Amino acid sequence: MSLDLLGDRWTLVVMRDILFGLRHSFSEIGADEGIATNVLTERLERLVDADILRRFPHPEDGRRRIYLPTDKGIALIPVLLELVVWGTDHTSSEVLSDLVAAIRADREGVIAKFTARAREKIGGMG
Repeated sequence: MSLDLLGDRWTLVVMRDILFGLRHSFSEIGADEGIATNVLTERLERLVDADILRRFPHPEDGRRRIYLPTDKGIALIPVLLELVVWGTDHTSSEVLSDLVAAIRADREGVIAKFTARAREKIGGMG
C-alpha cells in the first residue's frame, strides 16, 4: 500500500521539496527537475486525497495554493532522511554530504529540526 502511494520518483520529489526544500507553491515544487504540470497536479491531488498534504490559499495571492504536510506527511521525514543516507552510501551522489554527516552525527536532532520547521509553517496557516 505505501509503495502504491509513495513508490514513484515524482511523489518522492514532491515530498522532498515540501519537507526539506521549503517549497510549497505549485511553481516551486519539482521545479529543478522539470516535472510536467499535469504530473505534478496528479501527485499533489493524490497526496491531498491521502491526507499526507493539505492545500491552503496562498497568503499573498488567494488565487494560488500552497501545500503543507499533515502529521502523516511529517511522519515521512525519517524515511526520506534514510533514503538520503542510503543514496550517499550506495550511489555516486555526494550532493547532500553535509546533510548525511549531520544525520550520522545526530539523527534524532536532524529529524526534530525538520519536524519543527514543518510544524512551524503549518502553525502559521492555522
